[in-house]
Amino acid sequence: MEMNLPNSITVVRIFLVPVFLILLLVKFPFGAVVAAAVFTLAALTDSLDGYLARRNKQVTDLGKILDPLADKLLVSAALIALVEMHKLPSWIVVLILGREFAITGLRAVAASKGLIIAASKLGKWKTLSQIVAIIIILTEDSWGATLAPTFLLAGRLVLVVAVVLTLWSGIDYWVKFSRTLTT
Repeated sequence: MEMNLPNSITVVRIFLVPVFLILLLVKFPFGAVVAAAVFTLAALTDSLDGYLARRNKQVTDLGKILDPLADKLLVSAALIALVEMHKLPSWIVVLILGREFAITGLRAVAASKGLIIAASKLGKWKTLSQIVAIIIILTEDSWGATLAPTFLLAGRLVLVVAVVLTLWSGIDYWVKFSRTLTT
């Protein structure tokens, strides 16, 4: 097993997913805020592990598998929990998760043909917008009566951006995948 510091950070991110869910779904004082902090920490480790892997020349096959898996687990868990909490409509979550499964499938087919479909800047913006929307939605009830409506609106606007980027990046990956098959 290719365990190094970047991969260890990725594994910690995976283990933070159930911690996040427990904090979010079990009633604790300030549970949503603490859950949002854990979610934010986990999301930030995604940049850290990738940076360290590239800087220290420690990019491994294990990391290439675990890193996107950790991202998908974290975002999927948050989105599904937000549906459970009646903070997100299920159709948005189905759309986002459907895109993730489809792109993962495309990458698997491409990989079976010896081709790599790398993450695009558009895909990275999609992930960032999803994470920001999740953080805002997680904390929108914590800002008091005066600021809560502003956070509610901000969360929904960022969510719309996330949905648009999800669809756009999904189409972009499909076009790239189609081109790799025809060349």
